[in-house]
Amino acid sequence: MDTYGCTLNKADSDIMAGILKEGGFEVDEGSHSSKVDHDYVLINTCTVKTPTETKIIERIRQVSKTHAKVIVTGCMASANRDKILRAAPNASIVTTSNIHRIAEALQETAKSGLPISYGSYTRSDKAAILPSTGQVVARIPLSEGCLSSCSFCETKFARGPLNSFSEKLILKAIAMNVEKGAKEIELTSQDVGAYGLDRSTNIAELLEMATDISGDFKLRVGMLNPEHLGKYLDRLLPTFRSAKLYKFLHLPVQSGSDDVLRHMGRNYTVSEFAEYVSEARKKVSGISIATDIIVGYPTETRRDFDRSMALVERERPTFTNVSKFGARPHARASRLKSLDVKAVKGRAIEMSRSARAVQREDLSRLVGTVQQVLVTEKNDKSFSGRDECYRVVALDAKGISIGDVITARIVSNSSVCLLGKLA
Repeated sequence: MDTYGCTLNKADSDIMAGILKEGGFEVDEGSHSSKVDHDYVLINTCTVKTPTETKIIERIRQVSKTHAKVIVTGCMASANRDKILRAAPNASIVTTSNIHRIAEALQETAKSGLPISYGSYTRSDKAAILPSTGQVVARIPLSEGCLSSCSFCETKFARGPLNSFSEKLILKAIAMNVEKGAKEIELTSQDVGAYGLDRSTNIAELLEMATDISGDFKLRVGMLNPEHLGKYLDRLLPTFRSAKLYKFLHLPVQSGSDDVLRHMGRNYTVSEFAEYVSEARKKVSGISIATDIIVGYPTETRRDFDRSMALVERERPTFTNVSKFGARPHARASRLKSLDVKAVKGRAIEMSRSARAVQREDLSRLVGTVQQVLVTEKNDKSFSGRDECYRVVALDAKGISIGDVITARIVSNSSVCLLGKLA
């Protein structure tokens, strides 16, 4: 199984892997190997950025030349079916709202030998089929679709309107994964900030209940669109004082210019974003803020870009993800005239350098401090984990294991992480 894209996509892959295992299939959840020795290759796709889409298309084309049957799901299966079929005319397609039928899709493909398609939109509650992976990090989807209409994004076209899952079933899935050994629960969605607004509830109410679940674990709250934050901010922020929540908010501002935000259809202002950040820092000591910036939006002037630069310097996000604007086929902004490629590239470099400098300077203030770190990852050379504010800590230590909570002294930093040794 190949998985591309966001945490929500990875959560969908967890669901499909669980369904397939229950159906008697052996599932290899490894990376995108150039060697294909499987009967089926399931490719869970992303459609947010053109470079990622290009990589996925090449992978689909590569697999289609082998004996393996190609099953394509994810956002490309919903939004760009034509591109998939040009790369692999015999590919089977299962859209995001039909992943609960993934075992059926493989069985039908095996039985008929022909490609199949489950493409109609199906509104279902995925929380009813959430697996317990037995992993230290568990991904729990809260909803799919969203309430926004951003001009640069085609994910809503792929995933449809907001469909929030049952609070009761989500809480049950969290408790089940904690019981099976999960130490970090990633609450994910296309927009966590919209969760429950189609059910007369919201993310703040869900978190209040989630922190009452017994066990030793951390909740990581996924991306919240600032558009919805004002509806429940006063109720949300006190939940972050719980030891069961990472003190971390991901608020994607996208631009420091109100004009560009209006053209993007973002439905908030720069001053509102700044107010939310200020309130979060005032009421939750040490909270880290992540944000996203798009440079080179078709209506962005140099003055607009300078305002984005000033926002990063002023608000000092703990982490800033910088992306160059890329026209997506079903997004409104794709009909606008793009800016000069060299100018956009230059702005992206300038913004990235500024953001990294802010990050490096702020992380350097933690050198010499002692942090509690949940160990969540391991590579060939070292371990890494997350501190209380979800900052990455690379660990120069031996004798530790995934899932351990250790006390680390921070000895140095880069622009993206801290380096810690056992205290």
